[in-house]
Amino acid sequence: MNTLFQTAPPEKSRVPRIIGYGLAVASLVWVFRDFHFFKALDELAHVNYRWVLLGISFDVLSYGVQALRWKWLLSPFGKVRLSNAIRSVYAGLFANMVFPLRPGEVLRSYLLSNSEEISIGKVLGSVGVERLIDLVIAAAGLAIVSLVVDLPPLPDGSSPARFKKIADTLGIVTLILLAIVVALILYLEVKLGKDSGLQGGPRRLPGKVMAALMGLHAMGTAPSFYPAVLASLWMPFCQVVGLWAMMRAYGLHLSFLAAVVVLFVINLGVSLPNAPANVGSYQFFCVVGLTIFHVEKSTATGFSIFGFLGLTIPISLLGFVALIRSGLSLRSMRERVSHLPGEIRRPSTTA
Repeated sequence: MNTLFQTAPPEKSRVPRIIGYGLAVASLVWVFRDFHFFKALDELAHVNYRWVLLGISFDVLSYGVQALRWKWLLSPFGKVRLSNAIRSVYAGLFANMVFPLRPGEVLRSYLLSNSEEISIGKVLGSVGVERLIDLVIAAAGLAIVSLVVDLPPLPDGSSPARFKKIADTLGIVTLILLAIVVALILYLEVKLGKDSGLQGGPRRLPGKVMAALMGLHAMGTAPSFYPAVLASLWMPFCQVVGLWAMMRAYGLHLSFLAAVVVLFVINLGVSLPNAPANVGSYQFFCVVGLTIFHVEKSTATGFSIFGFLGLTIPISLLGFVALIRSGLSLRSMRERVSHLPGEIRRPSTTA
C-alpha cells in the first residue's frame, strides 16, 4: 500500500489543483461583490417548495437517464445491469463533489468495469462517446436557441452578437469532430467487410489505438446506439426542467428557453479546472447566464447559491449511499481516486 502512495507525482497534480482553487476563490469574490444579504433572505422566504421538489426530481432523474444510456452504449461488450450503472454514476458524482478536477468519470468507469467485468479501456471509451454525443446535442440545442430566442441587449446597450458567434463556432467544431468520428466508423466498416478479424494483415496503427477504434465501431454500429442517442436527448431536457423549476421556485419567471441558455453557460464554465462540487465556477457562470436576461446581480447571486445547494445536496446524499453500496469508504475512495490514473496506464490492470 505504501508503494502506491509513492507512485503519485505531487508536482504534477498540484498545479491544476491550485488553478482550480484560485479560479473558485476569484469567482466567489466577484459573485459576492455588491451582494445584498437581507434581500436574499427575503427572496428565500418566498420560495415555492413545490417547484423545488419538481426541480430536484428532474435533476436526479437526469442521472438515472445517463446510467441507462451508459448501459446501452456498453451493450456490445456485455450485459450491464442498470442498478450497477446507476450506482457507479452516482458514486462518480459524489467523487466530483469531494475532490477537485472531476475525478468521478474515472472512478465510475473503474466501479462499473469491476462489477461487470468489462475492460476499463472499453468503459472509458464509452465515457468519451458520451461526451461526444453531449457535445453534438449541446451544439444543436444552442444553435436552435440562438435562432428562436431573442436575447435582450446587454446592460451596456450593445447587441448580444457574441453569444451567436460562440454558438456558430461551437457548431462548426462539433460538426468537424462528428465528421471525423463517422469517417472512422465507416473506414472500419469497410475494413471489417474485407477482413472479418482485422488481425491477419500488417497493422498500420498501434494496438491500443486500433482497440479503441474497434470499440468505437462496436458502439457506433450496435442497435443499442440509437436508444442511447434518444436517452441523450432526455438527459439535458431533464436538467433544463430542473433548473427552470428552481428558477420558478425562486421567483425568476424566465422562459424555458432562457433556462436552456443559462444551463449551457453553467455547463461550459464548470468544464474548466475547478474546485470540488464546482464551487465558485457554478455561482460565477450562473450569475453570468442570468445577467444575460437582465436579472439583477444580487438576485442572480442569491439564486446561484439557492440553486446550487438545492440541486447539489440531494445528489451528494444519493452519491454517498451509492459509494457505500459499491463497497468503498471515503478513505478507500480517496485512495482509488489518487491511484486510478497510474493503474489504468498499466496494461496488467485492465481485465
